Amino acid sequence: MAQSHHHHHNHGEHPQDHQMASVLDLDAAVAGGYIDDAIDLIRDALPREPKIVVDIGSGTGTGTDRLAARFDAAEIIAVDHSPELAELLTERAAAAGYADRLRTVLANLDDGWPAEVSNPEVSNPDVVWASSSLHHIADPDRFLAAARTALTDDGILAVIELAGAPKFLPDDPGVGLSGLEGRCQSAMSVNGWNSFPDWTTHLQSAGFDVVAHRRIRVEPDPLPPQTVEYAVQWYSRLRVGLAEVLDADDLAALDVLLSDDSPLAFHRRGDLTFRAGRIVWIARPATERNLS
Repeated sequence: MAQSHHHHHNHGEHPQDHQMASVLDLDAAVAGGYIDDAIDLIRDALPREPKIVVDIGSGTGTGTDRLAARFDAAEIIAVDHSPELAELLTERAAAAGYADRLRTVLANLDDGWPAEVSNPEVSNPDVVWASSSLHHIADPDRFLAAARTALTDDGILAVIELAGAPKFLPDDPGVGLSGLEGRCQSAMSVNGWNSFPDWTTHLQSAGFDVVAHRRIRVEPDPLPPQTVEYAVQWYSRLRVGLAEVLDADDLAALDVLLSDDSPLAFHRRGDLTFRAGRIVWIARPATERNLS
């Protein structure tokens, strides 16, 4: 297991890489079961063991760890823009015993498909994994077309996105008006948080066949111990991001939930749950390009 890294959090508009990293690590600890479900879908679609697996936007390496464990003979190429996270991932790979199979590539994905990943002397990737990364890319269609060219003919692209925000609270949290979480989610979507297109048509336009399109439910039972900390970090960021959007009652309710001393605070309540989902697209290069 990766060690937990403790950082001082400055809740600014643009979270530092390490602050974002702690939220991603919490998500992995609480919701990470979806990764194995998605890898199962890749295994169903790929008729052989992959030699090269590319993790696009590898971040703290949650997905990278699982990909390396499940595809245990593959070279793993992790692509991210952050040297800090690449270093973290290298340490993580050493601890998990796959450092000799890991290559980290520093690249800004807005600049297109990273040249180092499609080195002609190296064989083409068999699996490209893009978890919560495609919607960050400035020109995703150009990127998808390049990924299609880079993949082996029978290779697999897996695109994964959050299906809405995670839910932690009962409908009536006992503070403020009931339905608080739903109002936060509506406010988030109005402000374009976690929004992404339905990638199906984009994948088809880029020359892929979509072989599976699934919604994976994530409802861990028992709740992992990190759930409370995840709720606190998630809502701390929401409280900053939605300060101008939510009404005073809802902001006051969030302050109670995030407080240290209220019996209704996240830290002290016994009724937290965790419900979330992921949407997964599994695609392979189309054999007959319809060049219309």
